[in-house]
Amino acid sequence: MLVLEGKNALITGCNRGIGAAILEEFAKNGANIWAHARKETPEFLEKIKNLSEKYKVAIEPIYFDLEYEEAIKSGVKQIIQSKKPVDILVNNAGITLNTLFQLSSTKDLYQQFNINFFAPFILTQYIVKLMTKYKSGSIINISSTSGIDANFGRSVYGSSKAALICMSKVLATELGNNNIRVNCIAPGIIETEMLEHMEPSVIENAINKTILRRKGLPEDVANTAVFLASDESSYITGQVLRVDGGLTR
Repeated sequence: MLVLEGKNALITGCNRGIGAAILEEFAKNGANIWAHARKETPEFLEKIKNLSEKYKVAIEPIYFDLEYEEAIKSGVKQIIQSKKPVDILVNNAGITLNTLFQLSSTKDLYQQFNINFFAPFILTQYIVKLMTKYKSGSIINISSTSGIDANFGRSVYGSSKAALICMSKVLATELGNNNIRVNCIAPGIIETEMLEHMEPSVIENAINKTILRRKGLPEDVANTAVFLASDESSYITGQVLRVDGGLTR
């Protein structure tokens, strides 16, 4: 059963990590996709071509830099010109930072919030206008357990992800009457390139705090996103689903 068959999805940050896994799982489940990346590369084009042929769905690349509102607006215009409804939005793209509070610079603060909060906020505003026309939609924001828990050295990153959680809950209450659902996924320690920015001792400590005693895979998050995007979760909104192996504090 293809639970996303016939649906159109916009996914940000598809070129690697969790975004690449969400892209594949959505395609596998029948969704047609606008696959966002910051810039075009031969590898990315080859990847979406192969996925499109493998799963027999339409995957259209869309490029814009999330740091710039005008770039986001230009990307949305491309979607509008297709004259297709946007059934699903996955705000996945993000950056990470590990630094002590006193060592965090103003530049760090602005960059983290620009990508992790302001960009999805602005993009969602544009996409909600399209969803409202059809009185239907599912918005999935990829946050982090750092936006819920007080993780050492994650004051800036965690704050940006906490803001995304708050936005999601408020937006769910505002859009419910239009049959648009908004939910968050909060991944824990996931095997992606982002772990390269963390000290091995910090990663090992986090793994030891999970009930399952292992890192998660990007597919673990992607499968959760498929569920929230599908009609299988039609009575779920305003929620934060932790995908963290049972992470304890």
